Amino acid sequence: MKKSNFALRLQPSLMKGLKKAAAEDDTTLNQYINIAIAEKLSARATAEEFFASRAYKADRTKALRLLRKLGKDDTPQQGDETPTA
Repeated sequence: MKKSNFALRLQPSLMKGLKKAAAEDDTTLNQYINIAIAEKLSARATAEEFFASRAYKADRTKALRLLRKLGKDDTPQQGDETPTA
């Protein structure tokens, strides 16, 4: 496996948290960071696949029809006011 180096600058509080978490998992800081990045990339890919598959199945005409209906004849309700600063 080819390895590469990257200088990572972290806030001291993040570094402290990472060191603690790695120790609790009985692993090195390097390995912990690698796993965390892999998990994040995996979650992101899964979300992208989910939304892509949903978009593929979508009926654009029905969606636009629904969006045109929203808000019609909808009078403002108590609490809809914009807060003043």
